[in-house]
Amino acid sequence: MAKRSMRSKSRDNGFHAAENVHPLFPARSGWSPHEHDQGERTRKYVKNIRAMSPTQQTLIDAIEERSVVVAAGPAGTGKTYLAIAKAVEALEAGKVGRIVLSRPAVEAGESLGFLPGDLQEKLAPYLRPLYDALTERLGTKRLKAMLADGTIEIAPVAYMRGRTLSECFIVIDEAQNCTYTQLKMLLTRLGWRSTMVLTGDPDQSDLLPGISGLGDIADRLSRLPEIAVVRLGEGDIVRHPLVAGMLTVL
Repeated sequence: MAKRSMRSKSRDNGFHAAENVHPLFPARSGWSPHEHDQGERTRKYVKNIRAMSPTQQTLIDAIEERSVVVAAGPAGTGKTYLAIAKAVEALEAGKVGRIVLSRPAVEAGESLGFLPGDLQEKLAPYLRPLYDALTERLGTKRLKAMLADGTIEIAPVAYMRGRTLSECFIVIDEAQNCTYTQLKMLLTRLGWRSTMVLTGDPDQSDLLPGISGLGDIADRLSRLPEIAVVRLGEGDIVRHPLVAGMLTVL
């Protein structure tokens, strides 16, 4: 009884006051990652994603309208998250039958050596960012169920050759760590009623200089009106405000 009484008092002590309710997005337009006042912008989950910059809105519109989209830009601009969020949205709307996510298994500057376990366990460290984004959109329980029945498939680039992906939403993440030949192979996997989104930062490749094919692929595909190439910049970064500042000097 005493505990219930204390909880009742807590609820009555102003927790429903209007000043404690903050809008999800700032009322003013033109939000900048360089702003120091970030109190008005919460990081809580929202079902329907919303662009934080005009270029992000261009990317969202392109994904909705085109079958192939290339999203190139620096870290923290929401490329992977927006692509996966739109993939989940398309799946739940019945526009596609499954989601296929692929990422090159490339070490970021250091050798991990021998990883124990089966194939899935060996690849887990490389695919962790995709799992994180999917978990946020679907929840752990739903994600496990969809992975188990094949509705969502996460595979390394090397396992995509020879396939035709129809009625799928395909996301190729970290495309800057793919060679030109690998990206050409991935692009030609596109089947009927499918959408493919390639995301990557051409300036942060973990391959040897001159081997990454993302920049060349983006330049060539930009000539085709049916394909959207969206280039995000430092003004689209939605991580910590220091990320945008660091990228201007690094």
